[in-house]
Amino acid sequence: MGGMRGKAGEVLEGGARCGEPSSFPPFSSPPGSHSLRYFYTGVSEPGAGLPSFLAVGYVDDVAFIHYDSETQTARPQPQAPWMEGKVEAQYWERETRNLRNVQARYKVSLQTLIQRYNRSGGESLHTYQNTYGCNLLANGSTWGIDQFAFDGNDFISFDKNTLTWVAADPGAQVTKRKWGDSDIQYRKRYQEQTCVEWLRKYLEHGKETLQRRERPAVRVTGRDAPGGPTTLSCRAHGFYPRDIALSWLRKGESSEQKTWRGGVLPNGDGTYHAWATVEIDPRERDLYSCRVEHESLPPSHSAPLPVLIGAVAGAALLAGTVGFVLWRRRRSGNGGPAVPPLSVGRAMGPWGRQQSGGGPLR
Repeated sequence: MGGMRGKAGEVLEGGARCGEPSSFPPFSSPPGSHSLRYFYTGVSEPGAGLPSFLAVGYVDDVAFIHYDSETQTARPQPQAPWMEGKVEAQYWERETRNLRNVQARYKVSLQTLIQRYNRSGGESLHTYQNTYGCNLLANGSTWGIDQFAFDGNDFISFDKNTLTWVAADPGAQVTKRKWGDSDIQYRKRYQEQTCVEWLRKYLEHGKETLQRRERPAVRVTGRDAPGGPTTLSCRAHGFYPRDIALSWLRKGESSEQKTWRGGVLPNGDGTYHAWATVEIDPRERDLYSCRVEHESLPPSHSAPLPVLIGAVAGAALLAGTVGFVLWRRRRSGNGGPAVPPLSVGRAMGPWGRQQSGGGPLR
């Protein structure tokens, strides 16, 4: 796929090299940044609706390309309208060849790992996965990721800072020795240059979708428990991009230790929603406000928001108002965030991922 890696590492136990290759859907990015991420998954025992190989590419949180071994033509397919007609025919031909090659290598690598970890008996379903790609931060700096997993556990990953493979266990040490440093400089160049160049191209192709800004609608509600604390809830709806920060303030100071948050979840229209709650002393309700930070907002804005009462049996009415503060989610400064270990279990969703050693999507 455009932006997929063009060079590939070896099959786990040597032999031919893979062909050219590319939050959880994609990993979260700092505000103002963009990401290109590819996910490969090989499955040892495919079945109905479960292909032996699957590859998906994302720009930010938008899937733009998909390939799996069960499609009738076994060709990558565009997943976003802005990919249709925006790339040349050679793009699809090249990525078809590449992904078919990677698919074949995954089959070999899975069998290698099943034997190495002595898992030929018992559970019949095994997975081999890879995710890789890059982030372009608002200040122009970049960082990358290249991680492999076997049966949902970390296997081996590339550390660009030290130019080494990091093995998660003794079995991965075998692969580390076999791969050596033959394509270390290539992987470094891919993360720092090739991947970023493709990310910029995709952002231009899909700028009306990927670079749009939709402002959150914010609602604050409150509920009293008889003889207990008051629960305040701050909900933001209909915003894009995904990154948002909801904070409860007491007299203007953060109350993080008392705040509970739900995840940022997608709506059906391509926007997101999120919430944060806090339990307070009912006598202090007028001291609290909810702060919302998002890129779509002006640098600073605040206004009081009436508390909407949620009636429950025995609940007392909550009087007064709770304010909310909308702040622009500033474009990020420095390095990228820590990336959580790749650990995808067997009950993978439709975007289950990862590839065997070597050639991933660009």
